[in-house]
Amino acid sequence: MLADTEPVHYECWVEVLEPFGISLTWDYYQRECIGVSDRLMVEKLAGASLIDLIWPKYALKQALFRHKLTLKSPFLTETTTMIADVALRYKLAVVSSSGRTEVEPPIVRAGLREHFQAMVCGKEAGELKPSPDPYLRAAELLGAKRPLVVEDSAAGEASGRAAGFEVLRVTSAESVPSELQRVLGY
Repeated sequence: MLADTEPVHYECWVEVLEPFGISLTWDYYQRECIGVSDRLMVEKLAGASLIDLIWPKYALKQALFRHKLTLKSPFLTETTTMIADVALRYKLAVVSSSGRTEVEPPIVRAGLREHFQAMVCGKEAGELKPSPDPYLRAAELLGAKRPLVVEDSAAGEASGRAAGFEVLRVTSAESVPSELQRVLGY
């Protein structure tokens, strides 16, 4: 977890779904929508009767998300400092169920892209989390033998464990630097 972008995703979904009479609460979104594919989330929320009307609005949701991330960086200063420090000792990869067009631009704008030797986004590796595919692909790209997965979602944790890797489950973006430093021993 490099940044907590879920509140931004949530705001965008609320805006897109509201004209269809679908009220999405933060509690429901956190419990049922984080870590699942956007298509599956919309199918669950809309049902068969509305999916064909709502899904074409997905491009709008993505554009809203990208725009909102240009207004304010989602990365905490402590996290950017930690990434630069950890990258001096370890190979790093970004593994996200979101598409590359949502993931990479904010990382580039924050000046962090140079610290990541690999990125696996969306379905680039096959199945999404909780499948082990994304983490197995990232480990392959890095040539990593014993990767440490840092995750904030149940699907991500399951993905890392299914790949056979050690997983650090973090509770918030704010906790990542201290929790990672504790696990790495510095």
